[in-house]
Amino acid sequence: MGAGSLAKVPSVLNSCGVNKVMVVTGPNIVKTLGLRLKEILEKAGMQYEVFCDVEANPSVETVEEIFKMYVATGCDGFVALGGGSPMDAAKAAAARVVRPRTPLHRMAGVLKVLKPIPPFIAIPTTAGTGSETTIAAVITDRAKNHKYALMDLVLTPKYAILDPELIVSLSPRTTAATGMDALTHAVEAYVCNSYNTKESLRCAEEAVVTIMKCLEPSFRDPSDLRLRQEMLLASFKAGFAFTRAGVGNVHAIAHTLGGFYNTPHGLANAVILPIVLEDYSFAVWDKLAHLAELTGIAASGTTEERAKAFIAEIRRMNDVMGIPRGFDFILDKDIPTMIKMALAEANPVYPVPVIYDAARARRVIENIRMGA
Repeated sequence: MGAGSLAKVPSVLNSCGVNKVMVVTGPNIVKTLGLRLKEILEKAGMQYEVFCDVEANPSVETVEEIFKMYVATGCDGFVALGGGSPMDAAKAAAARVVRPRTPLHRMAGVLKVLKPIPPFIAIPTTAGTGSETTIAAVITDRAKNHKYALMDLVLTPKYAILDPELIVSLSPRTTAATGMDALTHAVEAYVCNSYNTKESLRCAEEAVVTIMKCLEPSFRDPSDLRLRQEMLLASFKAGFAFTRAGVGNVHAIAHTLGGFYNTPHGLANAVILPIVLEDYSFAVWDKLAHLAELTGIAASGTTEERAKAFIAEIRRMNDVMGIPRGFDFILDKDIPTMIKMALAEANPVYPVPVIYDAARARRVIENIRMGA
């Protein structure tokens, strides 16, 4: 962790016994940060291959391409450089490496991989997804307009490199969406039932406090390395929290938007979060009120008033950073399938504070469409 820590990649790979590494990244990153990583690897005499065509919301087809390239070129380790998409694609490809006879859809769900993946270094270039510390890889089935997650402890990257120099060039728009993505991870983990521990609650609280304090200044001054480092660490903590405690209906609905409309995941979470929290109502007021106190948003008032002040602050942050209130592109014809997919994902897998039925899910999706 720290400025310049990207240079540690070769020594980490050597310590893992990697001879040839597969670098997985996106078409834009490969032209900038990817070049820097190549120089570092070449200077160290490390052999590598590069797959640089990972799209937003990576598809099954992309994962298969990475898997085939990895095997054909004799790689024995992964470096994922980018946001959540390259990291998720690389994780899923790593699962295929150790389960070459098992198609991806049969590894969807919990604990379907089970075999240790090859050495894996995650290098986030956004402060938001937390994929560098999570057990999940989210993949899109384009044919079915469906996103699903592989969730297994073996998918947790062995190493993560948190270098703030890698995210100073993020656009304000991406800074905002990925930062609110991290906030969603922390808040959903915090309000989930059943699975939280003292450590996951602490990480979620610390992540929320840091994001509320540092995201807007980072949005305004992207060159501030201290703020960028704080956001990277907050994203990491939020990822740890939801890996232990789970996420909820925000993510379940966001995944349907990604599957149907290719909506960026962080943006979807940012828009949906305050709408779902309002819908949860008194079921989450106590916890949101406590977050309002910790962040200094509301130190007095009733529990309900403090909780609503916290939700209002999320809306204000979205407004200031240009994030829309809703998604008017949602089509009537898609809503029944969206409801079915969201309910199947959230119940019973996620320890949500409120279990949705079809009518309630429809009401929430309508509110998302209207920006209510």
